[in-house]
Amino acid sequence: MIDSKAHGFTLIEIMITLAIVGIISSIAYPSYVAYVERTRRSECQGVISNFALAMERFFAANSTYAGAANGGANTGTPAVSTFVSKCPLDGSQVYYTLSIQAASASSYTLRATPAGVQAGNGYLEVRSNGQKGWDRDNDGALAADELNWLDR
Repeated sequence: MIDSKAHGFTLIEIMITLAIVGIISSIAYPSYVAYVERTRRSECQGVISNFALAMERFFAANSTYAGAANGGANTGTPAVSTFVSKCPLDGSQVYYTLSIQAASASSYTLRATPAGVQAGNGYLEVRSNGQKGWDRDNDGALAADELNWLDR
């Protein structure tokens, strides 16, 4: 005797499964994107902190922070002998570009500006007095409550 009962999934069952997968994906994907952005920002926080250490080494060798940028300038891209100009340090994808915003005999301000897919995420800044900030609202200025690394 031949079994005439078909085996497999009905179209309705497949459509319900696809709908469930779609709903779960629409919830999970934004969380994943936020997580990746946070991870990239955290990595760059470490890199810009190392940049600050490189500025201290520059000061130890030259008794000034001035002239640490390309061509002996006080602002702009860091000189190759001072530090790299991108974050992350390895890989071809650049998520932040590093720059010296200001440098004088006794102080400096370093900035990591978001680039590429990280653009619009607000810059990171480190100052010679130890202040570290993240422009969370991306308004171009660090408010008092943004002078820390915390991802609130």
